[in-house]
Amino acid sequence: MGKGGEQGGDSGEPAAQIRFYTWDEIQKHNLRTDKWLVIERKVYNITKWANRHPGGHRVISHCAGEDATDAFQAFHINPTLVQKFLKPLLIGELAPGEPSQDRGKNSQLVEDFRTLRKTAEDMNLFRASPLFFSLYLGHIIALEVLAWLMVSYLGTGWITTLLLACILTTSQAQAGWLQHDFGHLSVFKKSSWNHILHKFVIGHLKGASANWWNHRHFQHHAKPNIFQKDPDVNMLHIFVLGDTQPVEYGKKKLKYLPYNHQHEYFFLIFPPLLIPVYFQIQIISTMIRHRFWADLAWAISYYLRYFLTYIPFYGLLGSLCLLTFVRFLESHWFVWVTQMNHIPMEIDSEKHRDWLSSQMAATCNIEQSFFNDWFTGHLNFQIEHHLFPTMPRHNFWKVKPLVKSLCAKYGVQYEEKPLGKAFVDIVGCLIEHDSLGPDPQKMLLVSVWSQLLLPSPMNFCREITLS
Repeated sequence: MGKGGEQGGDSGEPAAQIRFYTWDEIQKHNLRTDKWLVIERKVYNITKWANRHPGGHRVISHCAGEDATDAFQAFHINPTLVQKFLKPLLIGELAPGEPSQDRGKNSQLVEDFRTLRKTAEDMNLFRASPLFFSLYLGHIIALEVLAWLMVSYLGTGWITTLLLACILTTSQAQAGWLQHDFGHLSVFKKSSWNHILHKFVIGHLKGASANWWNHRHFQHHAKPNIFQKDPDVNMLHIFVLGDTQPVEYGKKKLKYLPYNHQHEYFFLIFPPLLIPVYFQIQIISTMIRHRFWADLAWAISYYLRYFLTYIPFYGLLGSLCLLTFVRFLESHWFVWVTQMNHIPMEIDSEKHRDWLSSQMAATCNIEQSFFNDWFTGHLNFQIEHHLFPTMPRHNFWKVKPLVKSLCAKYGVQYEEKPLGKAFVDIVGCLIEHDSLGPDPQKMLLVSVWSQLLLPSPMNFCREITLS
């Protein structure tokens, strides 16, 4: 039971009673039907409210029984406004003798990270450039117009159609990075404007659902590479990842697929099918099942615009084939960019790390260049993005030296690699993590491939050896 205390005021009214709780008690409330969390030493009971959480009930539930202060700061651009929703949920505070962090986390590291965030705020690194995002949206619309002009003036020959598909793929991929900005509330100071533009970009320009993306992606950011919490590492028994999952599957004798060949069927399943098949099924079913009618209307507006534009040139069936081919190409682009930062990193069960350590263990950066920035939507700065999700992407390079300095101070690994190495590491890690262990001949093949792509020999996934 929490201990009671009294706090008197100067108004002469009865003193309000404050209940104090220990971490041992708070950590018991991490069940589906009983959820407490701590923000700035205040204890909140979110059990009934979780289902009304705008970011989805899962992302807030993943923090049950923990100190959620840094996650709260990371996801909300106006924490003061959000406090009005928290006030009715307040049930007490941490007992005076309890540390501010749970489970023996390094309190000095946590405080230094919060100081770093405050420094970034003082440097105006959370202020977006209207010109940057206007030009970015403009270049996406220009690609759409160019595609229409090309087919209008050059016809529907095979070469024109192939070029058209490449242009539309580029437009879709870049729109994907832009909706990501609005979804993270990193463009406008007001959440409402970010939400409106998010629905426009992901809905009207891409035909997807903002709510589906929010509920899925925020979980990934809150608990990256954590089994049962990050949907991006839920591979539906198609792949086995990390160091522990292959062992677990081996002990339980689970072999839904020949995992010792997962690095080979990866090319046949993951890049070509994620967006045109898996995501499309998820998006449509989510909008209907959860009655996201506004998202559905935006998605319909995309398909109406697309088919009205291209049916006159290709007919209904031809337009549908073109769209499927564009989704196929975009899926390759999306998979290689999004997986290179995470799959080669630590993937495991919940370890209850502090915010900085948990994000650093699950993410890595790709070297900066103009092409890498554009090609990845600045997700080559994955570390900075995960630490500060609401920071506009054009400011990542400015906060990067501060992050590297803090990591060096506490011996936290800051991993950065060339783009080619990042792509090869995906395959290397699938080999390492297959259920039979790494095959020396396969690792040698991948090593040769990597040396063809890169100027120097590499190691995979924490110094994989060929022996």
